[in-house]
Amino acid sequence: MQPTFLFTSLRAAGAWVVTLLLFFPLGWLVLTAFKTELQAIAVPPLFAFEPTLGNFEEVQRRSDYVLFARNSLITSLGSTIIGLLIAAPAAYSMAFFRTKRTRDILMWMLSTKMMPAVGALVPIYVIAQTAGLLDSLTALTIVFTLSNLPIMVWMLYSSYKDIPHEILEAARMDGANLWTEFRHVVLPLSVGGLASTGLLCLVLSWNEAFWALNLSSAKAGTLAVLIASYSSPEGLFWAKLSAASLMAIAPIVVFGWFCQKQLVQGLTFGAVK
Repeated sequence: MQPTFLFTSLRAAGAWVVTLLLFFPLGWLVLTAFKTELQAIAVPPLFAFEPTLGNFEEVQRRSDYVLFARNSLITSLGSTIIGLLIAAPAAYSMAFFRTKRTRDILMWMLSTKMMPAVGALVPIYVIAQTAGLLDSLTALTIVFTLSNLPIMVWMLYSSYKDIPHEILEAARMDGANLWTEFRHVVLPLSVGGLASTGLLCLVLSWNEAFWALNLSSAKAGTLAVLIASYSSPEGLFWAKLSAASLMAIAPIVVFGWFCQKQLVQGLTFGAVK
């Protein structure tokens, strides 16, 4: 039976309500970024006001935005590339050379994401301090890589599982060794999975705040550190905080918008067979 007009209308209205609720925080952030501090804390909230670029100018004067953005870009790209170099062969071995412990290993890797990050803060902080890597891009890149590696392995594992085994068997009959099979057969057939995995982990690394705030400061700080710098003992400067937040999330929001198809594909690997 086809859905009635009323049911279709209610479903569309519900979708719009959910969309507006999800978009409201971002929309309010954009509005606040163009207000003065007095307008930002006005009660009742102001929806009609004369926008100003003063907050963005203040962020530029007070902090080196380019430095923080560069650090975010380096750590995000670096952790994504290193993670793919590790996760791709690991997922390949688990997908095509399964053992009795393969499933247990995958579940153990996934279980590490269930542990609160604060539980590993002290040992990782001590290791970084002992190695002289505090407030360095190297430490952040390593931690971001390790943090995203379980997700990357799982996503690539799901992608590889969709490759027909007959293709690999034909390549082996033609004399292909493991490296040739992986490079010339598996990788070309899983380009979409590699792209989706890389894009998702790039977004996760860009948005990572916990480790950036605890392992870095002015020298290697990412945009998360820039945002946190607008919290002071005197309180929060809402307008400047919103401007800094908008400058931090704008690049990744635009990037995610253009790559949304690949991101959704990566999140739904293995959902439909």
